[in-house]
Amino acid sequence: MALDRLKKEETLAMRMRLIGQSCKLFYSDDPVKILRARGQYLFDENGERYLDCISNVHHVGHCHPSITKAAAAQMDLLNTNTRFLHDNIVLYADRLAATLPEKLCVFYFVNSGSEANDLALRLAQQYTQQEDVIVLDHAYHGHLMSLIDISPYKFRKLAGQKEWAPLPDTYRGIYRENHPNPGQAYADTVKDLIEEVHRKGRKISAFFAESLPSVGGQIILPRGYSAKVAEYVRSAGGVFVADEVQTGFGRLGSHFWGFQQQGENFCPDIVTMGKPMGNGHPLACVATTVEIAEAFTANRVEYFNTFGGNPVSCAIGLAVLDVIETEDLRGNATRVGAHLKDLLTKLQTQHQIIGEVRGAGLFLGIELVTDREKRTPATKTAALLVKRLKEEDRICVSTDGPWESVLKFKPPMCFSMEDAELVVQCIDRILTVSHLVGWVLTLSKLSCRQWSTLPQLPKRHP
Repeated sequence: MALDRLKKEETLAMRMRLIGQSCKLFYSDDPVKILRARGQYLFDENGERYLDCISNVHHVGHCHPSITKAAAAQMDLLNTNTRFLHDNIVLYADRLAATLPEKLCVFYFVNSGSEANDLALRLAQQYTQQEDVIVLDHAYHGHLMSLIDISPYKFRKLAGQKEWAPLPDTYRGIYRENHPNPGQAYADTVKDLIEEVHRKGRKISAFFAESLPSVGGQIILPRGYSAKVAEYVRSAGGVFVADEVQTGFGRLGSHFWGFQQQGENFCPDIVTMGKPMGNGHPLACVATTVEIAEAFTANRVEYFNTFGGNPVSCAIGLAVLDVIETEDLRGNATRVGAHLKDLLTKLQTQHQIIGEVRGAGLFLGIELVTDREKRTPATKTAALLVKRLKEEDRICVSTDGPWESVLKFKPPMCFSMEDAELVVQCIDRILTVSHLVGWVLTLSKLSCRQWSTLPQLPKRHP
């Protein structure tokens, strides 16, 4: 019996029995069973349509016909071990090289962002002959053991003592928006950490960071931060690794890569990429310099990846790049992202629970707080908002950040102006009703004397 003919309850029961329970579902109390998708839309077993605001993996849109056509054509022709000579891998590497600074000209293809980040660690450690790695607080770089070890987001739940640099969050971090130079101040915390490592008689191999921390809460790094950190790290003999698994391939609109937001003169030593490059197909990559690649080769241990960069994967990668260009998806991310951010910023003036709106292109976050002055995370409200958007409006969003108080938007790049307006209208409605209900519940607990001293209801409420 085909799985898509199972009743939802049967599918869920089989999953509970057969799939590891640490593999969580979205909306675990009432999962959505999705049978097909197109563009920015998902369709469940009843044909109900959901607006997808979170599938950044399906970068140019679910089941894009150009991508599926390229995949099927190459699959019908050849897919084989990557040790055979083939055009696709070199043509794809050449296309990627054209989007990157000139010195990032050597590529290693793998199957996932986790594999890419693991390989980046190996490259850095072989090049520097050191092992220590500096990461940002609340970072997440993948699910392999080597990456859990440098992912505070995960290892806080595991045994062992770890050290990390403060997240450069100018909203609720140690240096905030009123600091005269937060980029320099946060970079100096990395310098302090390097000096601490040296005092212990060790040296660092790499500084490892997402170009825009995602799990940390859709954070935009303060300008100048990465260049200054790179200066400190390189002077200590280490390399700068930029994790672009979430932010690469034009999601920011204005730039093809997230690290480019830090200025034209800034260039990492290693860049890792994944998720969006295959539009849902397992495809990832590490880009680095000739010097680092030569050091990796010099250890005389062959690097071999059976499927990384296979003909089908690279055909899909080439098709994704074509769609980004022909459909001007970077331009769309710029226009729609700016419109969505503007609408959300206007919403912030109407709802005290919205503490900050941040992001760039189609990488946006709304920080929800119970108190704007104290910036107290509104974790429960964020979870409720996600639940109600799904149940009442068929809109799929999720939360992130240290307290799961940031509503995040990383939709397929074909997200439209109308989609943006619908999402904001629905959020506005839910927050308005929730605020009014809270007001009424407060009034119901007051005495008659207290009633007479109350201010009038805000004008925006009926």
